[in-house]
Amino acid sequence: MKIAVLVKQVFDKDSNINISADGSLSNREDLTLSTNECDSYALEEALQIKEKIGGEVIILSVGNDSVLSVIKDGLAKGADRGLHIKIDNEEKLDALELSKLIQAALKNENVDMVFSGLQSDDKGFGQTGILLAELMNLSHASLVMGTEIQNDSTIRIKRELEAGWFQWVDLSLPTSLTIQSGINKPRYSSLRGIMMMKKKKIDTKTIEDLGFELSQKTKVVKMYVPEKTKETVYIDGSVNEIVDQLIDKFANDIKVL
Repeated sequence: MKIAVLVKQVFDKDSNINISADGSLSNREDLTLSTNECDSYALEEALQIKEKIGGEVIILSVGNDSVLSVIKDGLAKGADRGLHIKIDNEEKLDALELSKLIQAALKNENVDMVFSGLQSDDKGFGQTGILLAELMNLSHASLVMGTEIQNDSTIRIKRELEAGWFQWVDLSLPTSLTIQSGINKPRYSSLRGIMMMKKKKIDTKTIEDLGFELSQKTKVVKMYVPEKTKETVYIDGSVNEIVDQLIDKFANDIKVL
C-alpha cells in the first residue's frame, strides 16, 4: 500500500503577523513556520495504516527550500520518503494550479491513496484533495474521521456530517481523502526517528523537471487585518411608522423574517 501525504508549511498560529499598507507582510522573515495542523492528522492516519498492513508513506510538499523542514519532520515521525516540489512562489498558486502541479509530481508514483488535511491554516480553500481526485480520476471523501482498510481494492471511511451525525462509506482504491482534525493523536518525532530520518531519501523536482507550465487564473486583490465597524441606526416616528421600519430592517437588511 503506497500512501502520499500532502503536507504544507504555514505561519505558526501564534506568530504576530504585521501587514503593511500595500497589503504585503512586513515581517515575513521574523515569522515562525510550522506544519499545517490538519496535515499532521493526515500523516498520522497514513502512518497508522502502514503499521497495520505495511506499505510506503511518501511526504510531499510544495514550496521553496524552507519546506524541507516539514518533510524532514514527517520522515522523523515514520514516513519512508520525501518528495519536494521546489517553487519559490507557492503562495501565489491557487488551489487548481497547486492540484495540477501535485498531479504532475505523482503521475508516475502509482499511489493507492492520497491523504491531505481538510484545509490549510493560511488560505483555507479546502479544495486541493477534491480537485486532485478529479484530476487523477480517484474516488474521494472529505471530512474523514475514521478509516478501515477492507482489502487491496476497498477502504471504508467515516465521514463527519452536520449536527453530530456521521456516515460510513466504502470507496474503491485508489482514492483521495481529506482528513479532519481530531481523527487521531499525532505523534512526536522520537530520537530514533530523527536519527533514521538522516538516511531517508528526499527527491527534489522543479516545475521544469515535471514539464509543468504555470497558468495562474486568480490573484490576491487585498490582504488586511479584519476591520471592526459599528453603525447605529435611529428609528423615529409614530408607533406604526416605527413598526413598519423595523419590519423592513428585519426583512431586507438583517434578513431574519
